[in-house]
Amino acid sequence: MAKMIKTAVAYLRTSSATNVGPDKDSDKRQRAAIVAFSKRASFNLVGEFYDAAVSGADPVDQRPGFAQMLKRLAANGAKTIIVESPDRFARDLAVQLAGHEMLKDLGISIIPASAPDFFTEDTPTAVLVRQVLGAIAQFEKASAVAKLAAARKRKREREGRCEGRKPLSATRPEVVALARKLRRRKPKGGQLSLRGVASELAARGFLNERGKPYAAKSIASMLC
Repeated sequence: MAKMIKTAVAYLRTSSATNVGPDKDSDKRQRAAIVAFSKRASFNLVGEFYDAAVSGADPVDQRPGFAQMLKRLAANGAKTIIVESPDRFARDLAVQLAGHEMLKDLGISIIPASAPDFFTEDTPTAVLVRQVLGAIAQFEKASAVAKLAAARKRKREREGRCEGRKPLSATRPEVVALARKLRRRKPKGGQLSLRGVASELAARGFLNERGKPYAAKSIASMLC
C-alpha cells in the first residue's frame, strides 16, 4: 500500500549575517536535512521560508519569514512545519515554548528533522526534555556570545580594534598619504577643502570601492 503523502513547509533560520550568502552552508545544510526527513516521513514540501540573520531569541511572530509562512499555511492547507533542529525554530527557551504554544493554538505542528517527536509528545517527561534541551541550547548560545565578546575585548586591548571594516590607512595607505599631502596645499592662502581633496584624488585615479570619488566624510576620516 502506498504511503499517504502529507504536505508541509520548510522553515530555515540563520542567526548571524556572516553565515548568510551563496558561499555559506547554513541554509544548504538545513535544507538538506529537511528534504531528507521529508522523504523518509512521506511529506511533500510545498514551500520554504527563510529568516536570514534573525536571532533565535526573536519572538517567532515578529520574524519576517515566519510571519510570511503563517500566512501561506493559512492559505494552502498545510499544517506542518519542518525545521532542521529545535534551535532553528528558537534558541531561547521562553521563545521556543511560547512559539510552540502559539502554533498548537493555530492547529499547526512543527517537526525538527533531528528529533521528530520533540514538539509532538506532551507527556510530562517530553515536556521536561523540551525545557531542558531548550535551556541547554540557550546556555550554549549565551556562552558562545560571551566568549566572542571576551575575545573581541582582548583583541581591542592588544591591537586597538578588532571588528568592522579596516580603515583606509590599513588597506590603502598611499591614498591616505596623498590626501594628507593635498590637504596641506594652500591655494590662495587657504586650505584645500575636503571635496577639493576628493576631486584631486579622483583626477589621479584614486576612487572608492564603488568607483566613485570619495565622499567628504571619507576624506575627513583619512585626515584624522
